[in-house]
Amino acid sequence: MTTGRAASRYSPGAFWRKRLSRWRTRRLLEAHLLVLTLCAVVAAGALFASCRQIQVGAETLASQEAPAVQGLAATRLAVLRADREARVLKDWTLVDVAGSGEAYRTQLSAADQGLSRIADRTDQDLGTVDGLLDSYSNSLNLGTAMYRDQPLMRDQKLAEARSLLIRPGVGLVPRLDDMRRVQMKHAEATATEGRLQRGGWWLAELALAALALTLLSALFVLRDRCGRDWNPYLLAALALTALLAVVPPLTMASAQDDLDRVAGDLRQITEVSGKPCCGPELAVAQQTVTEKSEDVRRVLADDTWTDRVYEGTLIGGLLLAVLPAVGLGLRLDSDYWRRR
Repeated sequence: MTTGRAASRYSPGAFWRKRLSRWRTRRLLEAHLLVLTLCAVVAAGALFASCRQIQVGAETLASQEAPAVQGLAATRLAVLRADREARVLKDWTLVDVAGSGEAYRTQLSAADQGLSRIADRTDQDLGTVDGLLDSYSNSLNLGTAMYRDQPLMRDQKLAEARSLLIRPGVGLVPRLDDMRRVQMKHAEATATEGRLQRGGWWLAELALAALALTLLSALFVLRDRCGRDWNPYLLAALALTALLAVVPPLTMASAQDDLDRVAGDLRQITEVSGKPCCGPELAVAQQTVTEKSEDVRRVLADDTWTDRVYEGTLIGGLLLAVLPAVGLGLRLDSDYWRRR
């Protein structure tokens, strides 16, 4: 004779309650799988975009913006120094002094090399500046060499060179000043962290937080309703979530600090080269620009570790989407999907 307990076990009500419980558990796990996938995709995408923006900014500064700002600043100081050295040479009373004129020729060569180095690193038109520099160099050479013993022609050529150098609006120095200001704006825009980038970091952190909570919930459901031990895939995803929430933001924050430092050095280079200086102050300004340029190159050369973090973030983001899908997918397939 069947007992009451056995009868209740095989009653239609108990059967449907069991089926309903299994259906709800399966739907709950499938909902967790969907939320985990969405959160992982959003977090990985936001992290990837934010890291990529900093990486591209560092590469652009190192290859284009910083050299262009430095080159324009160095060129401006070099042409001013050449003008000063040529006028010192004019006042000499000795003729055919060994090495005479080497100082201003060296500065003219430095200015020409500076423009040549940045020709492919800026989108500004250097044609007019190159033409002015050639005319300026020619006038200086005529005034200090060919017409050195002819005071009237010498003074005329040196005055012509001075006009080409400082004529308001169209002279070589005013044009270099305009180009320096434009290039500095480009460099600051490249180095500065924008609102979209900050929003990307916040979105990534929120998505990672939601992902961590959903992973904990999924682990609880598996242990409470399915009687399963801790899922290794979900535990690995939880550890990876914590890692991605800490390492890329901290690393890229340090990289952004370096970019801000570079922008500050470039501003100082622009300010120093733009001051109205003469005499020994020109040599001091050139030395300052050289030292700051070395600092900029050293800082930008030390950011190779950001590439590794960027690659690690890309791989981690892919794993973050795969691990929960594998962990819950295998459990759903084993316990529910195959039995439907």
